[in-house]
Amino acid sequence: MTSNFLIKFQPIILAISQSDIVTILIIVVVFFSILLVLGIRKSYKLKKENERLDKISEEMAKEEETYKDFTDGHMYGGN
Repeated sequence: MTSNFLIKFQPIILAISQSDIVTILIIVVVFFSILLVLGIRKSYKLKKENERLDKISEEMAKEEETYKDFTDGHMYGGN
């Protein structure tokens, strides 16, 4: 059965040369390398943004909030 299979698809197997396989592999490696570099770049940018937001959050937590009287509105008859 396997010999019949090989005889049937032998022209297809012989039609693909080693240089074609190497070319396809190079294209695949370049494509995934670009995706990897873009992912690392995005991760770096997100990390910097997270650090910036943490710094802003810490600054906001340190600020002293003054009490604002909300009863001066017209509903409570203040004015």
